[in-house]
Amino acid sequence: MSSPEDFMLPCLNKQIFGFDCMGCGLQRSLALIYHGEFLAAFKMYPAVYPLIALFIFIGLNIFFKFQHSNKIINTLAIITISIIIGSFTLKLIT
Repeated sequence: MSSPEDFMLPCLNKQIFGFDCMGCGLQRSLALIYHGEFLAAFKMYPAVYPLIALFIFIGLNIFFKFQHSNKIINTLAIITISIIIGSFTLKLIT
């Protein structure tokens, strides 16, 4: 039986240029969540939980219109992007 790890895409940025991109670790982090390793998933890709929350809220907002949904989506997006950029910068520095 195949596992989600069998279908992971390689990072072309890492293969061509030799360093991680801002999305490196997301697939492995989702696989860790799938296996119930929540802390390891956060360590692998710190933006995974805000990103999941953003997509869940956007999906729910399609079916149930929330009051101030644009403000909530923008806030979640800013938090997610900030964490992605911050963790990427820390990874480059260290």
